[in-house]
Amino acid sequence: MFPLSAAAFQLDGANILLLDVVAFIFFIITWSGYATYARIHYTRRPNLMFTMDQMRIKWMQQILKRESRVADASLVGNLLRSISFFANTSIFILIGLFTILGYRDSAIEMLNQLPYAVQATPFMWEAKTFTLAMIFIYTFFKFTWSLRQYNYCCILVGAAPMPDQCPEIHARFAEHAGQLSANAGKHFNMAMRGYYFGLATISWFLHPLLFIASTALVIYITYRREFRSATLNSLAGLNEGY
Repeated sequence: MFPLSAAAFQLDGANILLLDVVAFIFFIITWSGYATYARIHYTRRPNLMFTMDQMRIKWMQQILKRESRVADASLVGNLLRSISFFANTSIFILIGLFTILGYRDSAIEMLNQLPYAVQATPFMWEAKTFTLAMIFIYTFFKFTWSLRQYNYCCILVGAAPMPDQCPEIHARFAEHAGQLSANAGKHFNMAMRGYYFGLATISWFLHPLLFIASTALVIYITYRREFRSATLNSLAGLNEGY
């Protein structure tokens, strides 16, 4: 009924700049707002983070019942490898982003040839690129902090008291080791959110309205996975009967 055309998406410079500012503010508010919502509702309603944190404490309790912890050390090693992969990927993305800054004019010319893309100015193109770079710098620091904490978990697995030791020592160890593992998982989860929002930011190079829509879609997908997913239902049901 309303055929799309490239001209329908072209705006003058002032309107584009205003939309860019609105889109960026919307992006910041929604990301920080969702992070605040997830933190406030951590224990108030079922969610993946709280459910898995409870499982982490139970894992540490089970470690204390075993004399051999080789399998547990192997599991922590698998977590370290997966986080290390994402941390390395963040570095590669940052290298690519800073490299492309040297080809600014060519990139802008290629972008301006796309039919539905707004006409990019050098200033806005660099601002968007630096925004994307800052997001992946954030994810790198989050991944590496998570990595360090899982390294500490490896040490705790090796230092775990034996099954015949005092039950009070077991309870204190399981609680604090579980909290350390939970904190490592929290920072990993925050870094993964950064990846999702980084992917949404790519759409900003095409059009600020597309950026707003992509950000809203990321919020919806993240919320569904953390608070409404079938995976959460399965894990929560297992956690209750464990």
